Amino acid sequence: MTERCLVVGGGPAGMMLGYLLASADCPVTVLESRQDFDRDFRGDSLHPYTLDLLGQLGLADRLLALPHHKARSFFLQTPSATITAADYGLLPEPFNYVALMPQARFLTFMAAEAAKLPAFEIRMGAKVTDLVNTGNRTTGVRYRDSDRRTHDLGAAIVVACDGRFSKVRHLAAMTPTSLGATTDLLWFKLPRYHLDPPDADAGVYFGADRYVALLGGDHDWQVGYTLPKGGYPAVRESGLEPIRRFVAERVPWLSDRLHLLADFADTTLLSIDISRLTLWHQPGLLLIGDAAHVISPVGGNGILMAIQDAVAAANHLAPALRTSQPINDEVLAAIQTEREPTIRAVQADQVRIEQQAAAARETGRAISPPTFLRYLSKIPAIRRRAARSNAYGPRPPRLQL
Repeated sequence: MTERCLVVGGGPAGMMLGYLLASADCPVTVLESRQDFDRDFRGDSLHPYTLDLLGQLGLADRLLALPHHKARSFFLQTPSATITAADYGLLPEPFNYVALMPQARFLTFMAAEAAKLPAFEIRMGAKVTDLVNTGNRTTGVRYRDSDRRTHDLGAAIVVACDGRFSKVRHLAAMTPTSLGATTDLLWFKLPRYHLDPPDADAGVYFGADRYVALLGGDHDWQVGYTLPKGGYPAVRESGLEPIRRFVAERVPWLSDRLHLLADFADTTLLSIDISRLTLWHQPGLLLIGDAAHVISPVGGNGILMAIQDAVAAANHLAPALRTSQPINDEVLAAIQTEREPTIRAVQADQVRIEQQAAAARETGRAISPPTFLRYLSKIPAIRRRAARSNAYGPRPPRLQL
């Protein structure tokens, strides 16, 4: 008999891992603390790797029948030039773009598709309150349902996919190491109009001492306004007018709707973090995605890293679950060994960008990409290479189930 895997968290890593294991006939239960997925997320990008994976699973066509936008490039707008940092259109078809889709829509789709698999179960409104241990091994969790009743659920392996503020990580007394984020983001939404630029779905607009990130949606734009780490009280004291003025200067075609940003209640502060656990596992317990390593929004690849973690975990866990034997630490260590070099590389790039931004603020220089990038980006081969790097990440895992 194949043993059960228990996945805590119904985000991209948890839903993908649940689907992959269930499709391999491994019983899996996903516990999601919320009653539904209908809430705002700040990661809405599905990279070509993810679309390729969904294509292999026979899901891409159905997913892409849902409303989404295709970002064909990622650009950097400085006061003097537009730099195409990544040209996804130069990648092989059919998925030579980043699909921008609300994460809630993607997760709802994955939950519905997974529910068709006999080995899959999801329990919504299930909040984990404790780990169940036998000796020094995690053998399940205790959770509270939406009626506030408490349940114990056993499993051969518990996989924590419950995000940057992971409850499971806290219960397991595992503390990540901060790698030094220096920036926070204030997010807000502005309506999308019919005549807005069609190629503006993924870009960064640089100003004198900060920048604005822009992501396109069905009916709106997500706008991320940068501020120094811990600088929110000062920004709030100064009011919204400096924010409206900066966005109007750097993204003038948004000027006609900035008056709709009327209150700080219309904004969400995202405290950027870049951190990583030294060890992603304990006996009977594995952490992946942001629970194991927090990825900053820089590059928009947090979902990509989470999905790839799920693929690597499924490749290793499915054969082990079929043996009906306890999953040993060597299996869990192999997952970390496979994925950690990629995470280290991505986070190192993000830390470098954070340090450059901090140095620019301290010296009064403009925050902007290096000048040489403007010239390199004119070379199609460089744009293609950059697009592939962002679209697939370093050392992308292949599904082996």
